Amino acid sequence: MSLLIKNIKSLIQVEENPKIWVAGENMSKLNTIENAFLLMDGKLITDFGKMVDCPVSADKVIDAKGKMVFPSYCDSHTHLVYAGSREIEYGDKIRGLSYEEIAKRGGGILNSSKLLHETSEDSLYEQSMKRINEIISLGTGAVEIKSGYGLNVEDELKMLRVIKRIRENSAITVKANFLGAHSIPAEYKNKQSEYVDLVISEMLPLVANEELADFIDVFCDKGFFTVEETDKILLAGMKYGLRAKIHANELDYSGGIQVGVKYNALSVDHLEYTGDEEIACLLNSETMPTLLPGAAFFLGMVDPPVRKMIDAGLPIALASDYNPGSSPSGDMKFIMSLGCIKLRMLPEEVINATTINTAYAMGLSETHGSIARGKIANVFITKEIPSYEFMPYAYGSNLVDTVILNGEVQ
Repeated sequence: MSLLIKNIKSLIQVEENPKIWVAGENMSKLNTIENAFLLMDGKLITDFGKMVDCPVSADKVIDAKGKMVFPSYCDSHTHLVYAGSREIEYGDKIRGLSYEEIAKRGGGILNSSKLLHETSEDSLYEQSMKRINEIISLGTGAVEIKSGYGLNVEDELKMLRVIKRIRENSAITVKANFLGAHSIPAEYKNKQSEYVDLVISEMLPLVANEELADFIDVFCDKGFFTVEETDKILLAGMKYGLRAKIHANELDYSGGIQVGVKYNALSVDHLEYTGDEEIACLLNSETMPTLLPGAAFFLGMVDPPVRKMIDAGLPIALASDYNPGSSPSGDMKFIMSLGCIKLRMLPEEVINATTINTAYAMGLSETHGSIARGKIANVFITKEIPSYEFMPYAYGSNLVDTVILNGEVQ
């Protein structure tokens, strides 16, 4: 079935010759068409342009007068498959306890692990689908979901099977990330190397056998996994065909960025602590620096040196880090606002960082992240707004009017 959107006030992020990402000074450039149309047929975008060249008809027509059309957000870093919530720890954060202090008291990731262990797969799926439907309504059309709250063989597989069910039963595009090395279970305290061996020798073969993951990830940071342990886990995952990704430098200079680049990681994420050495390492690599301003905002952490990174010529992606402990929101529009307010990014830069660059960060740049012929027809129509700058500016308003995924109105 063909779907035509006509009289579009502004069609955002259009590409005649699609790029895999934008970097450096090009991040401040955004291609738009005023008074435009967009034509979709089946699951694909087939044409776009000025209204003067608009087709006369289609199976379904939407008049978007006064409204804008954006490519759907791509959220390349979430942990949205989780059980329950952790608002009780919120008080500890307000009282000044650090992320590490809460973890040492059995909170943080270990708390989520306990809740997940006590939750059935069906209940976990139902809870997660509510979050999926929420982020779809807010304009997200592709999402990467990580495991990592299982921390044992059975529960890691349970999480990944839930992610697979979401992929099979939702219109949103889903990528799965095996993050068995998210934290060290309490029973492996002072026996961390044994847990690393468990991830490599027991979890990985089962994950690969059931084809449950696209990526392998490690939390390489102070108090979590070392560079040497990360090296071993990524190398093992790559032998099973899993592309590397990294949680790095959220809490300190950890060496995680360097080991990620060494293994050609698709992205290195967090990066609050990024210096000249890390920037030099990322330049001329194929690794996307991915920032998670929701987590830094929620935890009151330092912000990464974004302007320095962009001025050096790097691309930047922004993702939500949707999770129960440090970023309990999957609202990518708010992430754009944080990019502008906290990181001093321009509106054009945050739009690029939440669409084309995040598509790359989850291996989807050929099919998602921009308005281009032949790409998947994942877009959203805004309410009537004065300019695209209004999207990050109006940080508390839901400005999504209509969501279209795979060429179908949701």
